[in-house]
Amino acid sequence: MAKTRKTWVYAPARARKSQVPGDFQEEAQAKADKLIESVLKPEHVKPPPKDAQFNYIVDIYAKWHGSYFYFCATYACPGPHALAPSFESKFARLEYVGNRRFNLSYMRHTGKWVQIYPDLTLDECLKAVRSDPAFMP
Repeated sequence: MAKTRKTWVYAPARARKSQVPGDFQEEAQAKADKLIESVLKPEHVKPPPKDAQFNYIVDIYAKWHGSYFYFCATYACPGPHALAPSFESKFARLEYVGNRRFNLSYMRHTGKWVQIYPDLTLDECLKAVRSDPAFMP
């Protein structure tokens, strides 16, 4: 059987992601925490049901990972066959694109991020997360 011949090909460098300024990260975290505490938690975090058989939300929070800002929900798994007592699910992603603007995406049921709002300010993103049903935890 003949060996396949290896060849070199040109691979251009990937475009660098915009770095998020530290003060803007803190501002975004503070505004997101305010939204979470005043709107998202009262709407979605409820006391555990008496006969809990299904997963339910116990916490909602936001966190940075590189140039991405995620809204996450922690679910409790009360059933006897649960693999873990809880798990994290990300439901909204703000991708920093520079100049204090974001691309806003939601997590589709297939596990893929779908961008539906490009080039928004932080306040526009938070308004969409608050009101658009695509961003329900």
